Amino acid sequence: MSRFLVTGCAGFIGSHLTDALLSRGDDVVGVDAFTDYYARDTKESNLERALSGGLSLVEVDMSRDDLRRILDDVDGVFHLAAQPGVRGSWGNAFAHYVRDNIMASQRLFEVAAPKRLRVVMASSSSVYGNAPTYPTREDASLRPVSPYGVTKEACESLARTYVECFGLQIVLLRYFSVYGPRQRPDMAFARIISALLEGDPFVVYGTGEQSRDFTYVDDAVAATLAAMDGGPTATVYNVGGGSEASLNGAIEMCESLAGERLKVIKEGAARGDVGRTGADTTLIRSELGWTPRASLPEGLAAQLAAASS
Repeated sequence: MSRFLVTGCAGFIGSHLTDALLSRGDDVVGVDAFTDYYARDTKESNLERALSGGLSLVEVDMSRDDLRRILDDVDGVFHLAAQPGVRGSWGNAFAHYVRDNIMASQRLFEVAAPKRLRVVMASSSSVYGNAPTYPTREDASLRPVSPYGVTKEACESLARTYVECFGLQIVLLRYFSVYGPRQRPDMAFARIISALLEGDPFVVYGTGEQSRDFTYVDDAVAATLAAMDGGPTATVYNVGGGSEASLNGAIEMCESLAGERLKVIKEGAARGDVGRTGADTTLIRSELGWTPRASLPEGLAAQLAAASS
């Protein structure tokens, strides 16, 4: 049994990771700031299972609160806390992304490095922007096209700096379009499924032919656990489910599963919305033995069932 800190524990991936750690018998200290990016009661409902399973929850703003106390007596840190979302990162909102992504991560690294704590940090495929090659390898050039992506690239750069100068022990994971039960309400599949169940229209930005490499949340969690258990320090891994589909194709799958037709409204392309993502996962498969298991239809069926219950 180990004792881990999970930052962003009330979020989509963080809550699933917390459940997985508790299920295998680990102690978990969960940290969340409960920012207003989406409703607090949604985040609290994400933690119902974990709180009944022994989670120690601490409400902390990592950009300003003392972090030393939450890092005492833990064996490792899963750093998933961040301000998410591409479309919301423009304009004055960028200040929140700088605070909750860059500043919060830098302050965590300051405390974790001298304690020699192992950290697994969630990054994003958004750091690649419109990548020149697909599938995209970890050594591809980083050219984010959104302020959100810029902050995630900055967090990766900070991590490497703390490795070089202070011996920080950290592994970086670039998640590709994670979906499944508890998905954030602003994300595409959550909005599609909600629209199907409620009979509401769904807005498609652009043509709908933009495609993503979709990763089921349980597979993302398995990769995250594997990185803590075995990833060499300073290594970057793509975490992609290998289920690439266009938005139009994903809508058709959801309609088929729900047995309903979706009313689609087309609007102009959103700023920062890349045309395609695709992960080369050779490195994480060979070094950590990780393989995604859920197909897109299977994962969407599980997300739809959870939303319907």
